[in-house]
Amino acid sequence: MNALLPHDEHNQKLESNVHPPEWTNPTPTRPYHLVVIGAGTAGLVTAAGAAGLGARVALIERDLMGGDCLNVGCVPSKGIIGAARVAAAAKKASEFGIEIPNVQVDFAAVMERMRKLRAGISHNDSATRFSDLGVDVYFGQASFQDSSSIRVGGDEKQGGVELPFKRAVIATGARASAPPIDGLSEVNYLTNESIFSLTEIPRRLGIIGAGPIGCEMAQAFARLGAEVFLVESSDGILPREDREAAEIVQAEMLRDGVNLLCCGRKLAIKNQGGIRLTVESQGESYDEPVDQLLVAVGRAPNVEKLNLEAAGVEFDRQGVQVNDHLQTTNSNIFAAGDICSKYQFTHTADFQARIVIQNALFALGPFGKKKASDLVIPWATYTSPEIAHVGMYETDAKKAGIEIDTYVQHLSEVDRAILEGQDKGFVKVHTKKGTDKIVGATIVAENAGDMISEITVAMTASIGLGKIGSAIHPYPTQSEAIRKLGDQYSRTKLTPLSKKILGVLQRINVGS
Repeated sequence: MNALLPHDEHNQKLESNVHPPEWTNPTPTRPYHLVVIGAGTAGLVTAAGAAGLGARVALIERDLMGGDCLNVGCVPSKGIIGAARVAAAAKKASEFGIEIPNVQVDFAAVMERMRKLRAGISHNDSATRFSDLGVDVYFGQASFQDSSSIRVGGDEKQGGVELPFKRAVIATGARASAPPIDGLSEVNYLTNESIFSLTEIPRRLGIIGAGPIGCEMAQAFARLGAEVFLVESSDGILPREDREAAEIVQAEMLRDGVNLLCCGRKLAIKNQGGIRLTVESQGESYDEPVDQLLVAVGRAPNVEKLNLEAAGVEFDRQGVQVNDHLQTTNSNIFAAGDICSKYQFTHTADFQARIVIQNALFALGPFGKKKASDLVIPWATYTSPEIAHVGMYETDAKKAGIEIDTYVQHLSEVDRAILEGQDKGFVKVHTKKGTDKIVGATIVAENAGDMISEITVAMTASIGLGKIGSAIHPYPTQSEAIRKLGDQYSRTKLTPLSKKILGVLQRINVGS
């Protein structure tokens, strides 16, 4: 089991919930309708949902229930990001006419707060809660014996037990996996699985990888007082995102003090009485000593020791192979979440689990089979400002041969954003050419992750951009930027007479 460090009262509480030291595995009395391997988001949702429908369910976890999201991902990172945002607001308070002298960050207290809140949240994913829901919870390594049984915890001499099943679900997720970097194996480095155990802030922090995790941690640690060196092999951060959006975030990160080493070449790590990071960036050579090094690039599926071959389940370096119904190459075994999805987000795992419940238990029922390809999946990177996206980028549409119209509303023209000093950003929506059918959107705003849901609902329910424009949005709010895009679309549909009347109305002095 991964060590929960520091072993304080908060991590002890976490452990007592998600891997109780004195837990006794149950004894199976008959075959299970469903055996779920992995108690991250996908596994938990599958197990709880199936049990709630009356199925006999077993849930197996070799480490900590809650998976990456609770323990080393979404929850702890957002706790730290929340503290970093407060620190940044305090330092920028003078811009609002408020003076806060000598802003001090107590990093140990920041991390303790995170651990306390994480422990408080952990009861939702606890072994006791799921047992109370009717799920048989087992701790130990799962291994397929054949296509209809799984062994937990080794052979009988080792206290292992065999679980026969009618259906099984693989939800073992993925883990951090460092790429081959010269000298990396010679130093102790951090990943997302260890950075949240820090109790002292690194004076100088090196980060390799400017994807979502790297950017979120780079900005947060810079705001909390570390000198951060962020290395990216591409020309700019967040290479998969809309370039205009990424450039806005990049400018804000630079303002927060992040040292960005773009187009990194000849990257090497040296152990010379400490960690040294050497790299060439835009024609210049850098040789920087760092106190800690975070590797924030690379993921590997958790397929080891599952003995998938015995069950006829095919897999590769990307994970377990599934069809659109989330069935593996063994039709009685399904998979969900990071183990099989290119969209490695908690909310994706959640909704894939719902598909698995439907297809595993009711495939022949009145509802038919559900498809993963039908999911409309948004995502967000929680920098300041945030970037959120759903659907197609312009490049995706071009590759697919889909002609689009693009509408952009800058926050510099949205009153609430201006008044709150958050006017660096925009809402960009792509529609199928000549129509208001939304095919994709990107939002850059302080709370873009919340705002993108309006677009996601519209796409899921086939609501066009024009309809969004006809829905009243409260004034002043930043989401009014989305409504303004509806107005932009509607103006493209005006007749010459309508345009003339609108022009007259716009020139009228409302107060006369």
